Amino acid sequence: MPDRGGGPTGPRIRAAGRPSRRVRTLLLTLGVLAVLGMAFSMFAGFWTNWLWYRSVHYSSVFTTTLWTKIGLFFVFGLLMAAAVGFNVWLAHRLRPPLSAMSTEQQSLDRYRMGIAPYKRWLLLAVTALVGLIAGASAAGQWRTWLMWVNGVPFHQSDPQFHLDVSFYAFDLPWYRFLLGFGFATAILSLIAAALTHYLYGGLRVTSPGARATGAATGHLSVLLGIFVALKAVAYWLDRYGLAVKSSDFKATGNWTGLRYVDANAYLPAKTILFCIAVICALLFFATLWRRTWQLPVIGFGLMVLSAILIGGLYPAIVQKFQVQPNEQAKEAPYVQKNLKATREAYGIDDTKVTEYTGKSTTTDKTRLRDDVDSTASIRIMDPNIVSPTFQQAQQMWNYYAFPTNLDVDRYTKDGKVQDTVIGLRELNLDGIPKNNWINDHFRYTHGYGVVAAKGTEADGQGQPVFTESDLPSTGDLGTYQQRIYYGEKTTTYSIVGGPQKEIDYSDDSGEKTTSYAGRSGVSLSSPINRAAYAVAFNEPQILYSGAIGEGSRILYNRTPKERVEAVAPWLTIDGDAYPAVVDHRIQWIVDAYTTSNGYPYASRTTLGDTTADSLTAANNSRAVVAQQNQVNYIRNSVKATVDAYTGAVKLYQWDTADPVLKTWMKAFPGTVQPKSAISKDLLDHLRYPQDLFKVQRELLTRYHVTDAQTFLTGSEVWQVPDDPTNKSGNAVPPYYLSMKMPDQSGQAFSLSTTFTPNGRNNLSAFMSVDSEAGSQDYGKIRILKLPTGTTVDGPKQVQSKFNSEQDIAAAIKLLKGGDSEVEYGNLLTVPLDGGLLYAEPVYVRGAGVKYPLLRKVLVTFEGRTAFEDTLDEALNKVFGSDGSGTGSSDTGTTTPPTSGNPTVQAALDDAQKAFEAGQEALKKGDWTAYGKAQDDLRDALKRAEDAQTKANGKGGGTTPSSSPSPAASPSGSPGSGSSPGSSPSG
Repeated sequence: MPDRGGGPTGPRIRAAGRPSRRVRTLLLTLGVLAVLGMAFSMFAGFWTNWLWYRSVHYSSVFTTTLWTKIGLFFVFGLLMAAAVGFNVWLAHRLRPPLSAMSTEQQSLDRYRMGIAPYKRWLLLAVTALVGLIAGASAAGQWRTWLMWVNGVPFHQSDPQFHLDVSFYAFDLPWYRFLLGFGFATAILSLIAAALTHYLYGGLRVTSPGARATGAATGHLSVLLGIFVALKAVAYWLDRYGLAVKSSDFKATGNWTGLRYVDANAYLPAKTILFCIAVICALLFFATLWRRTWQLPVIGFGLMVLSAILIGGLYPAIVQKFQVQPNEQAKEAPYVQKNLKATREAYGIDDTKVTEYTGKSTTTDKTRLRDDVDSTASIRIMDPNIVSPTFQQAQQMWNYYAFPTNLDVDRYTKDGKVQDTVIGLRELNLDGIPKNNWINDHFRYTHGYGVVAAKGTEADGQGQPVFTESDLPSTGDLGTYQQRIYYGEKTTTYSIVGGPQKEIDYSDDSGEKTTSYAGRSGVSLSSPINRAAYAVAFNEPQILYSGAIGEGSRILYNRTPKERVEAVAPWLTIDGDAYPAVVDHRIQWIVDAYTTSNGYPYASRTTLGDTTADSLTAANNSRAVVAQQNQVNYIRNSVKATVDAYTGAVKLYQWDTADPVLKTWMKAFPGTVQPKSAISKDLLDHLRYPQDLFKVQRELLTRYHVTDAQTFLTGSEVWQVPDDPTNKSGNAVPPYYLSMKMPDQSGQAFSLSTTFTPNGRNNLSAFMSVDSEAGSQDYGKIRILKLPTGTTVDGPKQVQSKFNSEQDIAAAIKLLKGGDSEVEYGNLLTVPLDGGLLYAEPVYVRGAGVKYPLLRKVLVTFEGRTAFEDTLDEALNKVFGSDGSGTGSSDTGTTTPPTSGNPTVQAALDDAQKAFEAGQEALKKGDWTAYGKAQDDLRDALKRAEDAQTKANGKGGGTTPSSSPSPAASPSGSPGSGSSPGSSPSG
């Protein structure tokens, strides 16, 4: 019997395994702290994002995006939860009063009894889960929603259904999302209702009697009817989807839009299936009265069979027996629609294609030599090679660095526009004396100054001719704010403006400090802000460091592309942001695109692949930042600037006719300034963007053709050649160059490229686009199409001939002597008097000095080739201004190489031996022996030149100008003419 009290009680014995009150309290406390920690971590991410957007004055982007996501989350989350919850509740309400006496139902009784006390909570949990999933999925469609709500018309119609393009670009994606959401809701509701009916006896699997009650039959039939009705809507929308459907077409490759089989088989099939699905849905709804599934099941089976026969088999028969026997005739009208739409969607419909002979008809070489100077400002400073030279000459301190690839811009000096290679001396944290938290984030915070050089000149040592240099930078650019807090290499955060002084720069008088005076960044004066950033950046020192105080501000998201992408998340960002001095400030200029994947009949392209070339392969930071990688419509609709000192981001409307941009400007009013707000100084530095040009040139390899029959034969397909200056196997990048096309009256800053026939290396076309933003012809694409009946050397063939010329090969072998490396610069192509002039700078990285110096220039025109110390000498040689080039100026045929002259070859052999002796002496530090070797080298070269000149007088050979002069000895060695700072020990 239990003790009912009255006597003394012993100590209460704790139940086995149950934790003590102290442990329970501790666990509860830890649980609360964990929840609070997670909550504050989420708050920190939200709060720091809000503070950043407010600091750049684009808080409306943050709030519009946030409220759109929240609205979509709750609306569609609640709809899904309500639909599923209602159907579960309805199935429970329609349960039979008595369950059948069977083993199946007896087993289910145990489950029903087990969940009976928790039915309400279980229902809430299930509906909350499906609601959260649906809401999160819907929130990700914020772009689709905003484009649907704010869409503006294109005022262009598709050729099949005659609907405005905006229906496909803005409306159809939203309708498809709604349809997908409807399918998900119907399926989940059907599953939830069926499980509830089964659990409560409305559906039976093994029990005797009817398999379903009348109530369950009616309920599930309605849900199936809704599903089939949605399928009918899907069939109807699929009709319009054919206009933007991608498929493989053997004749053209990637294809978008209707073909013959789509218009004559799939389109009527979708219409028929729509009607069948509507009838089938009505049959399912009729079970509310008939209480039998016989007719709905028959109708559903008919719909499935029709989908197989009408939607699958019939189009295959049409393709096999109608299209394939006469494919070109059947497909030509649809190909013509694709040609027109694709050219419009990519902005290449106004491309001017001109026949070009590829052969000069002028015999007056002196006039041709004069024409070169007026035709092009040939750039021999390759911005993709000379960065190490900038680094060597202008780095000044290890904590500064230049980007791997410099940029080309235009600046005016004495009324003359000069192509200029430009780079910023940015912060390099890897080069600071000692890495620690204070140095990395407080003391070394910014770069300093612009360094610029003439693109068309080099000094006597092969170094750039700087127009802006030194520290602080001085030169042609005048006065401007030189501190660079935002740049391509600035990828970490800095805390500025507080008690901790920053290193500004150092000179002969010592180290100079500064304190950031801009209003950029987020204030850390508030403890809440400090705590939030300590959590967001996982850096607790931000919370308690004494280096942070009144006036401290944190700068982050500091690369130009990163900032533009953040304030305009609907834009696709060009891979190459470039700096310019504009209105006495350094501004990063960023090209941005609006894109769409819903332009009817326009073929799609993959941005990541189309914009890749030999430069992006070597430098991932030059890759395009795409919101959607596959597109079939693109416009350079926005020009953006980022101030290198304040980080201020400004977006300017560039394409005033672009309906996609107009749509986003409606969605985010006030974020994009009108085109009229662009200053004259800024306009002078805007240019045609590279990534858009690369997309267009890839499309023009096929879509330069406007005739459907020619397009289908594939006889006019071109390809972008591989970069001949390296072995990467990647496409040659386009080049900026001031040049004059045959129909232009003067030089214009242009972006150009070449094409070769598909699978071959000879030249098929030359393409150029006017890149001067202020010119009337800006954006005009010109293509010079070479005749198919004659062969003109392409870039790879020109490079191969450069390398195979015996006298050039011998000279390059000398340049490679010792530890020196030879690098080929950009191979530039210039149309000249019906022919094509190629020019290529050749750089040498001398032994002991790992930066390139311009040593030679290769030039070829109509079979005449020169390899000289300077561009002028090479041009003079090619055009016979001082004799003849390596080819005959009359016939363009190559004359016998120097190896055919024993005297010349012997002199060159002596030059090689002298060069190698000099290298050996240089390694040993024996300057006496090195000087003697240099004298021997000069003597040998002089003998070779005299012998070749004598041979030329007899009608053979070339001058040994292709052999290295003493100036071509390794940079940094005595007698090489290098600067004092480039000695071998340095």
